Parts: sequence; C-alpha cells; structure tokens
Amino acid sequence: MDKRPKLNEVSPRLRRFARAQRRDMPRAEALFWEQVRGGRFRGAKFKRQVPIAPFIADFFCASAKLVVEIDGPVHETDDRRRRDEARDTWLTAQGFLVLRFSTDLVLSNLGAVMDAIGAAIEDRGFPSPASLREAPSPAEGGGFFASRIE
Repeated sequence: MDKRPKLNEVSPRLRRFARAQRRDMPRAEALFWEQVRGGRFRGAKFKRQVPIAPFIADFFCASAKLVVEIDGPVHETDDRRRRDEARDTWLTAQGFLVLRFSTDLVLSNLGAVMDAIGAAIEDRGFPSPASLREAPSPAEGGGFFASRIE
C-alpha cells in the first residue's frame, strides 16, 4: 500500500487554522480582499487563506499560480524571515510565484500593490477566467474550427 501523501493533502488542523484566519483578517488583508474578491481585479479569481500543504497562502490566484502574502510586524524577526524564505523557495519549486507586501505598503499605497500584482499576472501569461468564457466573434476568427487542416 502506498503511504506517500497525496498532492496538497491538508490536515484537519491546518484546515481549521485557515478557517480561523479567514474570520480574523487584519485591516490590510481586508482592504486587499475588497479589491480582489469575486473576480473584481481584472477578472482574476482570488481565494483567501488557502491551504497549500504544508502552508497557508494569504491570497491565492489559481489561474496565475500566484500567491500574495501580506506581512505584518511578526514577519520582521530573523527567525520568521528565514522561515518565510524557506516557504517561498518551496512554493516557487512547486511552480507558484510568491509576492510579499508589508501591511504598511498595502495601507499606504494600495495602488502600487495592485499594479505589481497586475503586472505579475500579465507577465505569467495567464488569461483571466472572464476572458476564457468569452467566445471570439466570427469576424475575429480564432474559434475551434479556425485551425482546420485543409
């Protein structure tokens, strides 16, 4: 019998912790969430406090494989910086792009944060979920039958 953990197998403890984190959002996270929830930001769908075992991402956009972390003062200790660096290295090895912003930056210049996130999504070449739902017009071509072999 195979004893290896399944991809992103999340323990009940980690799931409970993520749920608690969603209930008690700091001000900077709540402000950011208002900008991205429900596909409000360029049609990209974000989720908050998402378990990506063995970690929890503050915010996650699956279509761009983008993790956004909003770090408060607790992340300023040497020990926490080392842990965050190891975590980011692991997430990057899994194909995720990790962007970190301080709570101070989110609260003082949310526009710059949103610009950086928009650029990252664009640079990764991932279309928004909304653009995938829109069918091209017949005049534009590019539909299913446009590449027919003759």
